[in-house]
Amino acid sequence: MTAVAVPHGGGTATNAPRILVFSTNNISDPGIDLAGSNHLHYSPGVRVISMPCTSGIRPSWILHAIQQGFEGVFIASDGDECAFLPDCAKRASRIVSEAQAMLRANGFDANRLRMAAICSVCAEQFARHMNTFSDALIALRAKEAAAKEAAAASTTGAAR
Repeated sequence: MTAVAVPHGGGTATNAPRILVFSTNNISDPGIDLAGSNHLHYSPGVRVISMPCTSGIRPSWILHAIQQGFEGVFIASDGDECAFLPDCAKRASRIVSEAQAMLRANGFDANRLRMAAICSVCAEQFARHMNTFSDALIALRAKEAAAKEAAAASTTGAAR
């Protein structure tokens, strides 16, 4: 699966947020493939890792992805359609809660993680999620840069 390299909103190919997508083989992968096949426009910074089941994601993987330079992680969940576990959606919600707590504990904004159920024919929905998430990450990037500038200015002003 490869993202179509067309910028959306404020992103360009060079400043598009890097988004890691955890997808499921049987449920969300076909929808993501369909988005590519239909040449739907979404961030060129999207990278997809396929897994058998959403509940197999470890919260530490999400933190690791952010620490390694991904600006966001998106879980394309199977929702209630999981073929492996009847409580997969509940487990996935717990994984997201744990990962968000880990992100906050390590100084990252918990909004760097999103999850939505993506079905096998949800190409437009996937592209829409990627575009809104990209825009949110670009806004978060600007907010964090402004906060760093303000902190640097106050440190410089205090030193005078």
